[in-house]
Amino acid sequence: MSTTPNASAPALTKNDRAKILSTIKKLVPERHINVQNPNQNYAAWISLVEERMPSLIAETSHEAFQSGVSGLLKALGSSHTAFFHQRRDNVPASYSINATLRAIDRPEGKRWMFVDVIEDGAAFQAGIRSGELLLSVDSEPVGPPKPAGFRIGGNHAVEVATLSGSRRRVSIVVPNRAAKDRPPMIEPRSLSHRMLAPGVGFVKVATFPGAVGQSFAKDLDEAIRDLKDHGAQRLIVDVRGNIGGGLGSLRLMSYLCAGNLEIGYSLTRRQLRNGYRKEKLARIAEIPATRGKLLMMAVRFKILNRDRSVVLVTEGLGPQPFHGRTVILINEHTHSAAEMVAGFAKENRLATLVGTRTAGEVLGGANFKLPAGYRLRIPIAGWYTWKGECIEGKGVEPDVNIENAPESLAAGVDTQLDRALEVAKTP
Repeated sequence: MSTTPNASAPALTKNDRAKILSTIKKLVPERHINVQNPNQNYAAWISLVEERMPSLIAETSHEAFQSGVSGLLKALGSSHTAFFHQRRDNVPASYSINATLRAIDRPEGKRWMFVDVIEDGAAFQAGIRSGELLLSVDSEPVGPPKPAGFRIGGNHAVEVATLSGSRRRVSIVVPNRAAKDRPPMIEPRSLSHRMLAPGVGFVKVATFPGAVGQSFAKDLDEAIRDLKDHGAQRLIVDVRGNIGGGLGSLRLMSYLCAGNLEIGYSLTRRQLRNGYRKEKLARIAEIPATRGKLLMMAVRFKILNRDRSVVLVTEGLGPQPFHGRTVILINEHTHSAAEMVAGFAKENRLATLVGTRTAGEVLGGANFKLPAGYRLRIPIAGWYTWKGECIEGKGVEPDVNIENAPESLAAGVDTQLDRALEVAKTP
């Protein structure tokens, strides 16, 4: 049985819509940050909201109302903005079925092609692989620019095709276990590893789960230990399709260098406007390994220092056999914390970056409750490398720029990974 994206769309009264818009109009000027314009004057945006409020309040279509509010947020000019309902319908493919999509041109028009299909995700479990085309979801044709959405906890009938024209239908079952304190999403399998070739280890990181990242850090430690036990002298880290996440990225960055090295810093709008010295900001130099240390971190950042302006410093894990022989795979679907990893590696020449430019969406987002079960997600902190570069809106450029062409993906050939292996093997 399939579940349509808007099967449980809430019934909103005019009063509900008015309260939602009024709350958003209040929250945005108070908390939103646009790092490309830190002194942004919100008067024009507030005027836009007031101008559109009468028509949005009168709007009876759930889809049109949500689209209208999303349009207002887009006018803020920053990433990490979202307006959604906690019912978890119509969730983008990367967050729901753990697969990324790229628009490609076909004789019959534009189509969505699966690019990163994360192992053990809903799309992977349904048998979908990179290079296949998405044609429809629940008998509804889907193609660019219309995004493909899925319901968390839903069972969707999906039609896919190959570049050669053969078609098939599959059932995608989306688990009913949305991540906590994040936008509606199914967190994919965060980590997998294997020996890719003699002396070359491979780590795939799809997300950094958990706010503090203790479990991820432990899993990464075990993966690195296992690879070294199998003779890994070189390392390929794949963060293509990585949707970001929490502090677990600190452990990955710590494996890229031996000592304690400043990674970068986050800044809230208040800190940006009031002035700051990065050397004086609160510092995080480890992922707490014990309950006591976790409690101390909670007290420090939830009570004593509630501002989200902090410096990240690597943990000093010591020399690794793959130092100086590390490659990081990136693409346009590499987001947020994974871009921090790429930016840190490039700025300090700790790895060779192979692939395509990252998404350029590196902000600290927060969710705010709205009336009628809705949520507002807006950025409240910007991210800067230690040299002061802001990745937001620009992304991180690879050292070796190479795409996975549609024809290669369809043939099951990962050109980017093949090139990364060549780079890793270079003396």
